[in-house]
Amino acid sequence: MNVDEVKVLANAIREEVAKAITGQRDTVDLMLTALFAGGHILLEGPPGTAKTMTARCFAQALGVAYGRIQFTPDLMPGDIVGSNIYNFQTGQFTLTRGPIFCDLLLADEINRTPPKTQAALLEAMQEHAVTFDGTTHSLGRNFMVVATQNPIEHQGVYPLPEAQLDRFLFKHRVSYPDLKEERAIIVHHGGSVSHDIEQYGIKARTDRKTLEAALATVGGVTLVDDVVGYIAALVRGTRESPDLEVGASPRAGAMLARAARARAALDGRNYVIPDDVKALAVPALRHRVVLSPAAQIDGRLVEQIVSDLVDHTEAPR
Repeated sequence: MNVDEVKVLANAIREEVAKAITGQRDTVDLMLTALFAGGHILLEGPPGTAKTMTARCFAQALGVAYGRIQFTPDLMPGDIVGSNIYNFQTGQFTLTRGPIFCDLLLADEINRTPPKTQAALLEAMQEHAVTFDGTTHSLGRNFMVVATQNPIEHQGVYPLPEAQLDRFLFKHRVSYPDLKEERAIIVHHGGSVSHDIEQYGIKARTDRKTLEAALATVGGVTLVDDVVGYIAALVRGTRESPDLEVGASPRAGAMLARAARARAALDGRNYVIPDDVKALAVPALRHRVVLSPAAQIDGRLVEQIVSDLVDHTEAPR
């Protein structure tokens, strides 16, 4: 597979998702970038903005094994990863796999469960494997988490710890549609049972083998030394900014480079340009930094600080 085929594949997935989802082009583009970069994405937005629906349609268009976990306060780690259950008939323990054993996992309302249950995803997101009862089980190279959370409610929720946020390639804020899109949504979904995605006729455009080939292609996209230096300057700049108490980790730089490669491939290019990095800097860094007390008092936004950092960091020509 070459980058042109990756671009065609991505366009086909966009078309399938668009059969059910009106608007949300930036959301789907970031999900595609995360997919081909081998990363995970956190979707944050108010209720009713089609976060869960978009993830379900995305999985349907991919045609891969799909799993969903509705996070609740009483959810336990074993409910996610599975466990070994004793079978009294055979006198042996039987492996019962949890919903995490899939290719694309929808972690719905991930901030509604306590930290010990959230931590069950840490190993899976970083190493694409889970360990219980002393045995490590692989989840496959294509394993991807699409998590959602509601930023409005503050009671009965558990904010994700920084260690888990750092494992997400992107954090994307899902916004309300514009007037034209909202009218189209009312027309499109106002007269049918919109939660039944089968009615939209979304077809699978890929499979596990095709995705592995696409990931290999993205990994071969050229990343020149000047762009590497630009990414390093951006990441290090977050640690030196007086507006940020905690800067981005070295993992952020490596993941931003992978994401830039994926974005280049989605555009049909086999080389990364600085604009790829600039376009992905905010969603890739906004959740990896912490505002300083002075910036919080001034009401500064993380997104604006990262954008200013991008503007003031000299890009290669």
